[in-house]
Amino acid sequence: MSKTSHIPIIILAAGQSIRMRGTDKLLQHISTVPLIKRQTEIALQATNGTVIVTLPSPPHPRYDALEGLNIQRVPVADAREGMAASLRAGFANLPKKTTAAMLLLADLPELTQVDLKKLLSAVDTGSKSLAWQATTEAGCPGHPIVFSSTLFPKIAELTGDIGARAILKQATNRITFVALPENRARRDLDTPEDWAAWREERSDD
Repeated sequence: MSKTSHIPIIILAAGQSIRMRGTDKLLQHISTVPLIKRQTEIALQATNGTVIVTLPSPPHPRYDALEGLNIQRVPVADAREGMAASLRAGFANLPKKTTAAMLLLADLPELTQVDLKKLLSAVDTGSKSLAWQATTEAGCPGHPIVFSSTLFPKIAELTGDIGARAILKQATNRITFVALPENRARRDLDTPEDWAAWREERSDD
């Protein structure tokens, strides 16, 4: 069994879903399954390592959606600060001696278990690369991203509504890109209109 199959996966799911105007995008159903549960299940299928999910402070309906799954739930008390708080919390809870970890956004509904495995299989922690980043089929950078432990201290220093982009800037020329099919690495759904349009597209298939 390859070492990459044990790389932990951190799923960021502590956001407030403000642009959904009163509904929770991570509880939207895809084939009868809430999005947050779907993303967590494909992560569990892709790795034998720890799966960490950052969440708002309980009680919250997202906990109910994840009931019964063998994951580590990490409440983010300061989630309103922005994405940096979730990143800090997720990476702070990694097992000791973790050499690399995948960052997976919870709101990319077209990603599959195969996509995650493809990115994990590209990871070589003995190489000069500091990050391994999924791209669209056309080569546009997206998610998920695997970070070498060399970058973990930088992630711990993040503040505000700052995501992985700030860390990737520090790894310039040391990023390995892995193309995924179509637009899966970037297709997120943040508004009711996004969801309606996406479901319409799927109904036409």
